[in-house]
Formats: sequence, structure tokens, C-alpha cells
Amino acid sequence: MRAMKTTRGILFFVLACLVAFAGCTTKKGKTIANIKLGIETETNASVKYAAFGQKAWVEGYDTIAKLFEAASKAEAIHASNHESVLKTFLVEMDKFSPEFNVKSTSENLQETIDGEKYEVNTMYPMFIKDAKSSKSIKKPVIQSLTWALETEKKHLKMFSQALEALKTNTEYNLPFNYLICPVCGNTFNKDTAPDTCDLCGNGKDFYLEIK
Repeated sequence: MRAMKTTRGILFFVLACLVAFAGCTTKKGKTIANIKLGIETETNASVKYAAFGQKAWVEGYDTIAKLFEAASKAEAIHASNHESVLKTFLVEMDKFSPEFNVKSTSENLQETIDGEKYEVNTMYPMFIKDAKSSKSIKKPVIQSLTWALETEKKHLKMFSQALEALKTNTEYNLPFNYLICPVCGNTFNKDTAPDTCDLCGNGKDFYLEIK
């Protein structure tokens, strides 16, 4: 009888370990999928914003063109950061091709705002929650996702202001020169940029200038 109880106990322990391991594996796989989606989203945004910037130049909205150029660079940095953490899982990124349509600057701004809202309100909060739910996910993964989230919050505000300025014919009052942190993609108006990046602590002397 004791032997049977012991055997049952061992089987229960093994089963519990297997369930726990399966759970960790599932969470890890979910985060890997999230990172891949993050890379695709940020890469697509970078290429798209560059094209939207060119359209803004053609339509005579120089300040809005510079904002798109700055955001494009920031999104490329986010994509690169995500790719770096993906490699820590010994996983390669799937091949993909950015797809988008260039419309009027007003329409492009609205599309951009909608996309940024999704990233800020849904995508990145979900990615971060998934990553934090697994003890096997290391700090650099959460850090890369958090840097992107916090920067997208700023982008959302900037693009919303740009659309409002476009509607009121005051786009010439928007900033024209931007600074980008090459470590985390944080985006600043050059005139009000802090000496130290509030996201990663990088010094102002190392910022990339969009001018």
C-alpha cells in the first residue's frame, strides 16, 4: 500500500513538473511570436513613415515631413532592438515585405495616429504583460518592449498635434529639428531635448539629429 502511495506521489510530482514546463514553454513561445510581430510592425512603420514624409514634402508640409523622418528613424531603432533580443532565443526572424499605401498627408497622419494608438493601448501593453508572466523571460526583452511603448506614446502625441496643426493651417509652427536617442529610439524636439534620455540614460551628445 505504501509503495502504491509512493508511486502515485512520484507520478503526481512528475506530472506537475511536466505541466509547469509546458506552461513556461508556451509563454516563451508566445513572447517570441510577440517579438517577431513587433519587428514586423516597427519595420513596416519605419518604411511607411519615410514614404509619408516624402509625400508631406511634395505637398509643402516641411515640418510634418521632418516629424515623419524622425519617427521613421526611431521605429528602425525599435525594430533593431527587438531583433537583438530575438537572437537571444536563438531564433531567426521570418522574411516579410512592408505593405502600405501612400495617400494625402492628412490621411497619412490619421492612419499613423490609429496605428500608434493600437501600439500604445493594446499591442505593447499585451506584449509586456506576456513577457512579465514568465520567469524565463529576461530583462532585456521587457526593456526593449518598454522603450518602444514609451516612445510610441510620444509619437502619438506628436502626430496628433501635427494633424491638428494641419487642419488649422498652423503646421509651420511645429518643430522642424528633432533628436533621436540611438539606444532606445526616444524622440525629442531639439529645442526642448533633455541632457539625458529619460528612458535609457544615454547622453545628449550621442543623440542623432534629424535636421
